[in-house]
Amino acid sequence: MINPKINSILDEANRLFLQGKFQEAISYYNNILNEDSKHISSLNNKGYALSKLKDFTNAIKCYDLALEICPSDLSILINKISSFRKQGNLIEALSICDNILKNNSNYNVVLYHKERILFSMKKFNESISCCNLILEDYPDNGDVIFDKASNLAMLSNFDDALNLLEHSISQGIQ
Repeated sequence: MINPKINSILDEANRLFLQGKFQEAISYYNNILNEDSKHISSLNNKGYALSKLKDFTNAIKCYDLALEICPSDLSILINKISSFRKQGNLIEALSICDNILKNNSNYNVVLYHKERILFSMKKFNESISCCNLILEDYPDNGDVIFDKASNLAMLSNFDDALNLLEHSISQGIQ
């Protein structure tokens, strides 16, 4: 059942979050969670605010609580991947990516995280494969073109890396 009071508090929390006032937003999310400890949006958004404050351990705790309630929520899973990746827990992040990609093989947001994780793990060829899948749908994605070029450079394939960078520059991509 929709609770107008909770919705009003959530609106204010989200407004504060969008203004970059993460600590204040967290206090509003906590107010909601004090009334409804299983409020998915508040758990997810609180986790995201905590990750913005680089408190990845507590962010992941929020995501885990939310995933107990809704285990397949892609938004929460993606936020958890991001926190694990930023925390340096690449194995866990990669595992979640692979689980999602089993059922959604072309989920570009997850592929993007995966290609970045694989780069950090020095698995450059696998990272390039992820980049290629994303570029099939978004051939002018400057971030992915840059990442692919970086992978190629790490493999000492400098000519192809430079060609990719030239290609992105010629299209006006920063």
